[in-house]
Parts: sequence; structure tokens; C-alpha cells
Amino acid sequence: MSSPLPFLTASLPGTGGVLRTHPEDFVVDELAAYPAAGTGDHVLVHVEKRDLTTAGAADALARALGVDGRDVGWAGLKDRRAVTRQWLSLPPPVSPEAALAVEIDGLRVLAAARHPHKLRTGHLRGNRFVLRVRGVGPDALDRARAILAALAAAPGAPAWYGEQRFGARGDNVSRGLALLRGERLPGRVPPKLRRLLISSVQSSLFNAWLRARLDDGLYARVIAGDVLEKRASGGVFVTDDPAVDQARADADEVVVTGPMFGPKMKAPAPASEAAAREAAVLAAAGVDAALFAAAGKLALGTRRALGVPVADAAARAVDDDGPDVIEVSFTLPAGAYATAVMREITKAAEGPADDPS
Repeated sequence: MSSPLPFLTASLPGTGGVLRTHPEDFVVDELAAYPAAGTGDHVLVHVEKRDLTTAGAADALARALGVDGRDVGWAGLKDRRAVTRQWLSLPPPVSPEAALAVEIDGLRVLAAARHPHKLRTGHLRGNRFVLRVRGVGPDALDRARAILAALAAAPGAPAWYGEQRFGARGDNVSRGLALLRGERLPGRVPPKLRRLLISSVQSSLFNAWLRARLDDGLYARVIAGDVLEKRASGGVFVTDDPAVDQARADADEVVVTGPMFGPKMKAPAPASEAAAREAAVLAAAGVDAALFAAAGKLALGTRRALGVPVADAAARAVDDDGPDVIEVSFTLPAGAYATAVMREITKAAEGPADDPS
């Protein structure tokens, strides 16, 4: 599972080049799920941060305002080496006026308003990305536009989990498997780390399943027993007529989902082609599905859409920043990685690490 991931657009040459030469090369705007209510004990703040993690921004605000950092909420994590704008929630007794008066290096409070409750993970519609690629090759603009056009077709860019999911040393999966098998790891393993390590096993298995779909020409195909997700509502169901649902998938009304194994995961139809493919992924990895049930709440399981819709995509030359720089922009739904798009465009083996939110 550690070999380089394949490209959906392998027949289209990439732009080459690098990302994140400067934080300003990676700009992210969070699309809020709802506006601030204007009343309530909490305060929603719209912040712009530069070269700072979301957790770091939250801690800095908490210290400046004299509140517990654990009471600061956010909808999603945002990249450190970037310029990102997102919403955070601050607890009582913080006021909007106090929040707006804060001065922190690398952080600006752009707006503040009262709200009834703490902001929770996942409370966002998606993210808008504006990314500069430096050192691109010849015809980079035309190449980027051709790839974006291909990714605009259903089901979008492959929803890979990137290398950052598996740890700087690449050992998150082996450590997660050890935990699932009841083995003890050296040192203290706090609950958040346990969850991350076990999630990396699920993510690696999903990548293996997705790789097999691409390798076998089944990326955009609905097969017998597939579990599909309705794009509009997120509801999942097992297809009972692949031919009918293929037309819906082609229209991007539904999308095939892959396994994030666990006891609560909706399974494909028994004895179906889809069920056999998921069982083959477990067998190839030497993983027993029962291990996830034993992990309890750390590995409940779910389904993950195999493709990420890429909306409002564009590419343009950046004449004021040198002849070998282009700017790529697009919008992704919550939970998607910008790397799913940029690795296809540059044709780098792995895209830059980014946080899904």
C-alpha cells in the first residue's frame, strides 16, 4: 500500500512545479455552514492566519483573551504553511469587541459576532483554494486547464488519503494494526493518538480499495452490490440495479463509496462483486474485520465517497510573479484534500500535506 498512488488523469501531462514556496502561495477560504446568529454567550470570529496551525491560532487567541484553549471551537483544521481564513468560536466571557481588539503576530480577527453555541468539527460547507504553482514547465496553463476539465466530470478527483495521514515515518499503519491486535506500544499513547493510528489503518485500506477500482477500470462504474451515496443529502444505500444507478452516477446524483471498515459501516450486498472486492482488500492486508469491532468507538466505521467533486475550477497565468508561475483555484466539499486535485495537476507522486476540513 506504500507504493506511489496512480493518477486518474495519467494520459494528460502535468505542469510540474512546486507549491508552498511562500505561505501566500496556498490561500484557503472556509465556507461557513451558517452565519453567526448575532445573539448568544459565545462569539464567532472570522480570522486570517499566516504560517500558523488552527490549533496554534486557537491557543494564541485563548491566551490573549484569558480563556481556556480547550473551549475554543473550530469547524475544520487548516494548513500551517498557508494564508487561511476560517471561523473559530470563543467562550464566555469574551465579547465581540474584545476579540476584535486582539493583536497577535500572524493572526488577524476580521469579524466577530455573538452565537449561541461552540463551533463543532464539520460545521462547514467546504473550502475555496487559490494556489500558486512555481517552476512549471512549458504549456503549463493549457495542461492545468485540461486536467481540471477532466476532473470536473463525475465522480471528480480520487479521494485519496495522502501520505501525511500515515505519519512522518510512515509507521502509523503498523502501529495502528498493533493496537487493533491488542498489542502494547512503547510509551504513552493518548486517546487522540490511538484514534489517529487506528484511523490510519482504515485510511490505508480505503486507499487500497480505491487503487483496485482505478486499476480495474471501475472508478466511474457502478457494480453489483455497491454502496452509493446521494450527493445532495449524504444518504447511503445499496444499489439493486447498477444500470439504473449508473445513469445517476454519470449525472453526479450519486457516487460509489468505499470502506472505512468498522462495525457501523454499511456493507455491500452479500455475495456481490462489491462485497468480494472489499473482502479481498482485507485479505491482502492480513486484517480481520472483527478487529475493528473490538476497538469500540475508536473504529465504528463509515463509507467514504471515492471521488471529490471539483467546483468552480480555473487556472490563470500570474504575469506579475514570473513567467513560470500559474494560479489554480477550485472549491472542495468539507472533508476533502486539496492534494487530491493538485497531485493530478502537477503529476507529483504526492501532493503537499494539507488538512481535510
